[in-house]
Amino acid sequence: MRTLFLLIFLGVAGNISVSSHAKSKPRGGQNYYVDAQNGDDRADGKSEKTAWKSLSRTKEIQLNAGDSLLLRRNSSFNGLLEVSAEGMAGRPVVIGAYGTGRKPCIQAPDSSLYTVLVRNSDYLTLENLEVVNTGKQRMANRTGVKVLCEDYGVSHDIVLRALHIHDVNGSLIKQKGGGSGILIVNRGKDTPSTFDGLRVEDCIIRRCERNGIIWSGYSDREHWHPNTRTVIRKNLIEEVPGDGIVPIGCDGALIEYNLMRNCPGTLPHSEAAAGFWPWSCDNTVMQFNEVSDHKAPWDAQGFDSDYNCRNTTIQYNYSHDNDGGLVLICNSGTYHGAGNQGSAVQYNVSINDAIRPRATRSGIFSANIHIAGPCKNTLVQRNLLHVNPKTEPFIDRSIITSDSWDGYADSTVFRENVFFVPQESEIRLNRSTRNTFDGNYYLGNIKGRPEDPNGRNASDYYNQCISKDPSGFNSLSFLFDTVIIGDGSAVLKAVNRDTIHRFFEMMKEE
Repeated sequence: MRTLFLLIFLGVAGNISVSSHAKSKPRGGQNYYVDAQNGDDRADGKSEKTAWKSLSRTKEIQLNAGDSLLLRRNSSFNGLLEVSAEGMAGRPVVIGAYGTGRKPCIQAPDSSLYTVLVRNSDYLTLENLEVVNTGKQRMANRTGVKVLCEDYGVSHDIVLRALHIHDVNGSLIKQKGGGSGILIVNRGKDTPSTFDGLRVEDCIIRRCERNGIIWSGYSDREHWHPNTRTVIRKNLIEEVPGDGIVPIGCDGALIEYNLMRNCPGTLPHSEAAAGFWPWSCDNTVMQFNEVSDHKAPWDAQGFDSDYNCRNTTIQYNYSHDNDGGLVLICNSGTYHGAGNQGSAVQYNVSINDAIRPRATRSGIFSANIHIAGPCKNTLVQRNLLHVNPKTEPFIDRSIITSDSWDGYADSTVFRENVFFVPQESEIRLNRSTRNTFDGNYYLGNIKGRPEDPNGRNASDYYNQCISKDPSGFNSLSFLFDTVIIGDGSAVLKAVNRDTIHRFFEMMKEE
């Protein structure tokens, strides 16, 4: 009985401790308050009644473990918020909000490269802020929130949570520097510097040009210092024309339950972009995400396993209505790095992808699965590609294209995928080598079908699944869960792991 009482007491105590920073401060820490409406920069900032008025006042303090810097909700601040602070495990420094109402908004001055800068910090959480960086004209490298680790060593447990970052007008051109909602930079001339335990979760990134969340890190494999324990989860990226989430120089990054949608077709004709993809990364896992409506002039796939990457896994994702297809797997034959090795694309659902209605920089092209260059040991298994009728006769109808980027793919396995095409389509393997096709479903007229001794041309079970809605959107909805993401602002359709496994077992058993 005493043990039971102790457990109940600990449970109650745990619930009591989860209160806002405005109500209680971490043990041994100090709260600082900023109120744009009623504050006074001559005050000490240590209580709500003695809050400061401007962000400039915050530059005079050093935040330590357990401290919090809190901005009043319903306040608007013009200026920059720059933070460098070191918390401890279990006692992070917290930059956030207090009071009730909408999140406090920070608007950067014109010609600012960032609105919020977190530099060389440890165990720091940035949360519940609205961030804007709109200049009079587009500017290259402009971002909303920049997280920088430079000549610092290892920066531990930086968390960006429940931020609303919007209207960042960076450059639309990648080679000129682009722009982003969140920019994560690690570098160092004297001290290799990396992030360990960086998380971005439940954020909204809306109308940011060019990209959503992007890194600048160590990419050269001869001097590769990867970020570790990176998690990007439950974020909404909306009305962003370029790349959605691009980790660079990471090992073991996890990208899950993110939604990218409503991408405007505003990139110049020369630009390539896609939804979520790693570069110069190992062991990346992208799962349970949804990407739709990508309209980049080149690529525009939902997902990409890019070059200089090893062991990328793309699984349980939903891709639909993208001008490009479900996935790009690529490797530059002239780049001397890790190549593209060991990519696995499995249990993904693609509906109405590869619908690009205009010519790309190399002509009409929008394959559902595009393998470009000398990729090695790629596995494409148990994916469902439901292709709807193309609206114009000139739109590309390639279900798979494996072509050259200074070389061709080798040792690619296509196993038990469902290729549903209502119009004549094609598989183009070109000069790629050692392709294996085993037990795939070719549901429709597909030219260039490779040798597949266990392949099937029909499926009563699949016809039954889509009988009430041949477009697939409603009839295949049983494959998805709905997940609330973006701090409650959107609903994601995530492929249900168990359900799609049962689906493919049913396909095999008929």
